[in-house]
Amino acid sequence: MRAAGTGRYHSAMGPPPSDDQKSTTSKRLPADRRRQQLLEVALPLFAERGFNATTMDDTAEAAGVTKPLLYQHFDSKRALYLELVDSVAGTMLEAIGKAVAAADGPRQQVEGGFAAYFHLVVTHPEAFNLLFGSNVPNDPELSRAVREVQDTIALAIDPLIDAGLDEDHRRLLAYAMVGMAEGASHHFVATRNPVERGTEDAEAGRLARRLADLAWAGLRSVHPD
Repeated sequence: MRAAGTGRYHSAMGPPPSDDQKSTTSKRLPADRRRQQLLEVALPLFAERGFNATTMDDTAEAAGVTKPLLYQHFDSKRALYLELVDSVAGTMLEAIGKAVAAADGPRQQVEGGFAAYFHLVVTHPEAFNLLFGSNVPNDPELSRAVREVQDTIALAIDPLIDAGLDEDHRRLLAYAMVGMAEGASHHFVATRNPVERGTEDAEAGRLARRLADLAWAGLRSVHPD
């Protein structure tokens, strides 16, 4: 994956801004905070409209800044989009890694990884849509950045599949699990009712248990060719 411009991921998935925050978006901010604010503003725009239909004018207007100021932080719309994908992906992958590392055994690792994945889907569906929605751009560089997210998740899942399988067989099943999570998330985002505040962890846990039960039952019956 590409490294974010500062060498560390900015989080583009902060809490919704308060009225006071909205009224001060055009005030002078430290450079790091301004860059984070621009990413936070750009996320729902790209997720809803897609790369091609979102302009730098849109982002500057939504952020309450001038377009020249926006270009001080991102020299192009492509650069903004790529850093945004890196930011969202980095947040997701870090959460999955921590959940897997904290789990006691393989079954718990599978469920913990799913729970971290679904927590992002439940709390920030716009972030999921940015990475896996229908508006992912048909552009070699931009679509490659998104595919690298899928590749990295599959690589994280691969070591959890311990059934005496060869590398190619494990990798195939890892991608199948990524696809299963994506498919379930698409259904959840498309059909969900608003999740009551304070219940996000419980909802993510419920989704994780359901998919972990299915995945674990399948993995237990896997055997070498």
